[in-house]
Amino acid sequence: MLILRRKKNESILIGDNIRITIIECASDGVRLAIDAPKQISILREELSEAEKTNKTALTPNIDSVRMFQSIFKKRMESEKETDKPKDSDEDSTAK
Repeated sequence: MLILRRKKNESILIGDNIRITIIECASDGVRLAIDAPKQISILREELSEAEKTNKTALTPNIDSVRMFQSIFKKRMESEKETDKPKDSDEDSTAK
């Protein structure tokens, strides 16, 4: 990690095409201006972490999916068993 000290209106260059300029220094934070090519994504770290958390939450756990499949399969088999016509004595005595 590189640690630099910069004053207002001073810049830091990253490579040939990224410039970070200090716009304002205050007790509650620093304002930065970032000049970079459009194809480079620039996100605050907390937004990046939230995005990762959301993607993880949307992706089902494989064990949960397998458990659901097992329960669903057992239920379908159980319903097939109850839907089968049964030989009953009532049908033969009704004739």
